[in-house]
Amino acid sequence: MRFRAKIVDLACLNHFSRVINTIAKLAKTCTLRLTVSKLYFILSDKVANGGVSMWCELCQGNFFDEFQMEGVAAEHNEIYLELMPENLSRALKTAQSAKAVKIKLTNKHCPCLRVAVELPSLSSSSRIVTHDIPVGIIPRRLWNDFREPSVPDFDVSIYLPVLKTMKSVVERMKNLSNSIVIEANLSGEMNLKIETDLVSVTTHFKDLGNPPWASEDGCQSSAQDRDLESMAEARIDIKKLQQLLAGQQVNPTKALCNIVSKRIVHFILLHEDVSLQYFIPALA
Repeated sequence: MRFRAKIVDLACLNHFSRVINTIAKLAKTCTLRLTVSKLYFILSDKVANGGVSMWCELCQGNFFDEFQMEGVAAEHNEIYLELMPENLSRALKTAQSAKAVKIKLTNKHCPCLRVAVELPSLSSSSRIVTHDIPVGIIPRRLWNDFREPSVPDFDVSIYLPVLKTMKSVVERMKNLSNSIVIEANLSGEMNLKIETDLVSVTTHFKDLGNPPWASEDGCQSSAQDRDLESMAEARIDIKKLQQLLAGQQVNPTKALCNIVSKRIVHFILLHEDVSLQYFIPALA
């Protein structure tokens, strides 16, 4: 089992750092799955994290100049590691003006991801800062716990408003309530609502648009049979939504959410070479 990779291009390095910073804001620990062509950061929906789950997918070719990995076996050419993304985020903070960053899986005293940052130097010798990030190796028998979550059969799918606007609305509402209702319909309308004994606040968004989804067999999803004006809604933990909006540095070109009434809200943020899915379960 071996893994080594190198980033030289500064724009790719900064983009990779932003993705890691986003993940560090969403998960204390997560699973890093390495395959020949992709990296995945996965948070599975354990009760311990309030049922939230995350799936972030990156194409390694868009970030790394060199990328070599050998999985646990020829027929299972993958590696699954458990790590604290905050540690990786900290290591990459020292790399903002680096000439190169090398990442390697080592096993001196315990399994680690070694991040070696080569910094520019005035003399001919190079300065290298090394960070050893402890990781846990996840055995093959547990890999099935970390499969991609299926897109739920949603009632409504809708594009999100400008995330900065949404973030400022949610931050103000967070001071008034612990939960927020997200509701949307197939006419491109979405409302964010809080209701307490003392106050009821609703923010309306219009003309957001609804993504065209086709299911595997070419038919539209069950959402297509709905009355266009009919609202699907879910009440979720406002802190978990605020965490997603405040933490995201991916700057997506597309952002949308799927609502399964009273069950789950599924957010998807897309940026050329990165996709981030985040699932927040509805409160009872």
